[in-house]
Amino acid sequence: MPEPCSAEQIHVMLDSVYRAESGRILATLIRLLGDFELAEDAMQDAFAAALDHWPKNGVPENPRAWLVSTGRFRAIDALRRRARFDASQEKIAEQIEMQSSVSAMADDESVPDDRLRLIFTCCHPALAPEARVALTLREVCGLTTEEIARAFLTTPPTLAQRIVRAKAKIRDARIPYQVPSPAELPERLDTVLHVVYLVFNEGYSASSGTMVTRDDLSGEAIRLGRLLQALLPEPEVTGLLALMLLQESRRAARTSPEGELILLENQDRSLWNRPQIEEGIALVERALMSRRFGPYTLQAAIAAVHAEASTAAATDWPQIVALYSVLARAEPSPVVELNRAVAVAMRDGPQAGLDLIDALLTRGDLAEYHLAHSARADLCRRLGKTTEARASYEKALSLTQQGPERRFLENRLRALS
Repeated sequence: MPEPCSAEQIHVMLDSVYRAESGRILATLIRLLGDFELAEDAMQDAFAAALDHWPKNGVPENPRAWLVSTGRFRAIDALRRRARFDASQEKIAEQIEMQSSVSAMADDESVPDDRLRLIFTCCHPALAPEARVALTLREVCGLTTEEIARAFLTTPPTLAQRIVRAKAKIRDARIPYQVPSPAELPERLDTVLHVVYLVFNEGYSASSGTMVTRDDLSGEAIRLGRLLQALLPEPEVTGLLALMLLQESRRAARTSPEGELILLENQDRSLWNRPQIEEGIALVERALMSRRFGPYTLQAAIAAVHAEASTAAATDWPQIVALYSVLARAEPSPVVELNRAVAVAMRDGPQAGLDLIDALLTRGDLAEYHLAHSARADLCRRLGKTTEARASYEKALSLTQQGPERRFLENRLRALS
């Protein structure tokens, strides 16, 4: 029998369990209960029950299973209490208890797991495209409404309404909580890949906060990418997994021991994760050989060129520019054009890159994108255009919410003085 723990120890443990497992617990409860809001309430009730029970009875051997089981029973009890005022709730409670008692015995470690089921539910074609992504980021990956709103360049209330409407649509249209059949997978895959990509990006370069990266999000995105690869080894699934592994391989070199941002050109490449690089390169080569690849594979190919360079100076910038040119045709985007401009600056000199970035900003594209102004500032700095560099650094700083990025820009401004 588990030994009792102090209330303080339980708080610390539950915080850790919540950070690591809440997404999977919620996904399983949605499968068992068949309702987003009921599952969300059940999970909160389960964690509250743990605060009461665990200090007296000890931490169970499998905390996640205990929380899932407790949440399920609490939800059924809540429905039965409501049945005193609404008789239909008793019937719903009986149906859920009967259906979930069988589902609860399923192996929650199997592939596809509950989180993958939940992603495909959230990405159902009956939902509006922007709602699919927002709902998945909120419910599957635990991003806050504010974090998602920043990613969509919209307001939190607008984003919250999208999520509410999407949940209502799933409930009213009785959208099943399951991985679609092989025939249905292709039409759902693009949105799922986009969601995993956005989750990874938020983990690789956090939009706000005190840290450059969020390894919980990037790790979860890679885990989901592996599940998708096992489920449907299409070239773009392979390409996305390759891209994430190659980018993740640099994590240890991207910040100083004090948490300060280190640019790619200044990173200690001996800290890069070689097994991830080797796996990523093998995957991107496989995707390229299929000749049915798309933008994720092209981005992975660019990351592979960086990974293969022993030093920043040894980087094959002509190849990177060529790959960005192909990517810009495959998936036109101002951000892709910006990245190509930076690569052109490395190949042809800072003035060539600055001309391209200025053209982008003159069009009005990326006017509120801090990395565009930061890149412009750096090229102006290299060209000795101190006044322009200072103005662009200040603009980038005004648009940046991540602590290490702000300190990096502030240091660059001080250096100009």
